[in-house]
Amino acid sequence: MASLSATDVRPFIPAKDCSVSKRFYAALGWETRDVGPNLALVRVSDGQYFYLQDFYVQAFAENSMLHITVDDAESWHRRVSAVVEQESFSLARVGAPARQDYGAIVTFVHDPAGVLLHLCQWDVKPV
Repeated sequence: MASLSATDVRPFIPAKDCSVSKRFYAALGWETRDVGPNLALVRVSDGQYFYLQDFYVQAFAENSMLHITVDDAESWHRRVSAVVEQESFSLARVGAPARQDYGAIVTFVHDPAGVLLHLCQWDVKPV
């Protein structure tokens, strides 16, 4: 019988302007690579990817979220703040790291399309 295990999850994230979003993610230090018409693969780290699609519906984009586990939420806050201050990424913004009730320190980042990234540093073992 064939194995039914899953080996990878890659969500599709909307982009209002795909070239701007690709530039934003590249500025964060993540590799972006076109893989098809209107589709780019973003490599966050080894084995961690998502697809950036040239598709935009405001309500969908502003209700899309990615939870990304990081080692240091404060360092990510400094990095994203510098990117947002130095570049012109409309709508992109970053909030200061904040402790969450579920046992994490999270830096919240809105990308240029309004997608919310949770850059999460766990204080406890994740659920």
